[in-house]
Amino acid sequence: MHQKILIADFGSQYTQLIARRIRELNVYCEIHPFHHFPALTPDVCGVIISGSPSSVRDDNHPEMDIDAIRGKVPVLGVCYGAQLLAFKNGGEVLPSKIREYGRAHLVAIEKNELFESIPLNSTVWMSHGDTIAKIPAEFKIIAQTSDVKVAAFKIENESTYGIQFHPEVTHSSDGKKLLENFIVTICKCRQDWTPAAFVNETIDNLKSKLQNDVVVLGLSGGVDSSVAAILLHRAIGKNLHCIFVDNGLLRRNEFEQVLESYRHMGLNIKGVDAKSKFYSALKGLSDPEEKRKAIGKVFIDVFDEEAHRITNVKWLAQGTIYPDIIESVSVKGPSATIKSHHNVGGLPDKMKLKVVEPLNTLFKDEVRSVGRQLNIDPLILNRHPFPGPGLAIRILGDITPEKVDIVQQADEIFISLLKSEGLYNDVWQAGVILLPVQSVGVMGDERTYEKAVVLRAVQSVDGMTADWCHLPHAFLAKVSNDIINKVKGINRVVYDISSKPPATIEWE
Repeated sequence: MHQKILIADFGSQYTQLIARRIRELNVYCEIHPFHHFPALTPDVCGVIISGSPSSVRDDNHPEMDIDAIRGKVPVLGVCYGAQLLAFKNGGEVLPSKIREYGRAHLVAIEKNELFESIPLNSTVWMSHGDTIAKIPAEFKIIAQTSDVKVAAFKIENESTYGIQFHPEVTHSSDGKKLLENFIVTICKCRQDWTPAAFVNETIDNLKSKLQNDVVVLGLSGGVDSSVAAILLHRAIGKNLHCIFVDNGLLRRNEFEQVLESYRHMGLNIKGVDAKSKFYSALKGLSDPEEKRKAIGKVFIDVFDEEAHRITNVKWLAQGTIYPDIIESVSVKGPSATIKSHHNVGGLPDKMKLKVVEPLNTLFKDEVRSVGRQLNIDPLILNRHPFPGPGLAIRILGDITPEKVDIVQQADEIFISLLKSEGLYNDVWQAGVILLPVQSVGVMGDERTYEKAVVLRAVQSVDGMTADWCHLPHAFLAKVSNDIINKVKGINRVVYDISSKPPATIEWE
């Protein structure tokens, strides 16, 4: 059994980042909403209380039963978590007199285990509107910045700490060391949460759970479903039946290329050409949400039909990963719908199958690490993320086979040049968007009135935030020139320099 850290989520934008930093230390951790925080079990070696957009000064500020954990395991309060610890024990929390956002430096550090090997003037990242003005008698200040007197504290005679900065963000230069000090030195957690351990344990658990049952899995060509498939294949072999649906909205030649890759990996897979069904369902639809729902419905119908051709299916496997689980039990309930999720929600109810999700404890970067441990083809493992609805949400407006062909050609030029110029692995996600506008151009001696496309390329870690890639001007010029010269129907290429937030990675 792996030891673990529990994170009490009070709604901070950085909560998932705390978890990812802990996982990078090869320690297992779980995020739980503050109002559904589980009782401590013997495998819990510490608790972190997250930040929050709320204030402890609010009448209805979010709370948890801190007495149920204090003194039983080490506790680290981060930002709001630190203020809550101080406030509940008689300390004073007031609005900050000066703006406490951005970089600051530790000008005083009291010798203690939490700050072991962290130097004076270490950079920390502040992000709070309140500050701890007065600490309770049994609290001791252990770090300060020039503007924040109580940058960190420890409660006397117990391993309970609070910090008013965010160690999980990269701007905090020694933040990872501080988390390591808390988790490894203070909590004494074993660092045994590794890709190799995950693979061995997961395969053993799948063998025990599934035994000789038949499992069906919808493959997308992406990282998550591919890693899930190989884990299941290692556990149950030919009892895993994979279905790869061509919805007519994939990249050019992707269906054939990915299908061949899967077969080389030894998977029991069937490819299904359903392009005409998807195009018929999408005909005349321009609204992004309507397009997503139409694609989802057809996928469910096609997948269900194919699955029923397989006898004695008991389980539906899905490539659900941990962020999907976290969002479904978030502090404020399921997140507001920005766009429909592209997973195959709806299939379990329709098919009356039990669900198995071998990756539902992993973050995206961990899935790739597990994939490398499984020796999955790098062409699949290192693929950029691709939206479930495919090119349907990269074609603004209605969908036609002709428009799909134009985007596929332009996209193939863009992605191929990223690879040939050695830029592909520096980009997290890239693609071409077809705009519902036409513009005047001059080609040869003729005026043209043709379509415009947008190149989109971003850098990110997990898609939660993203920045546009500063690709070389000469490279962008070559992409533009090749698209305009080689793709009939396009006479203008532009580059998207919007970050997320405020924009999103995809346009729809």
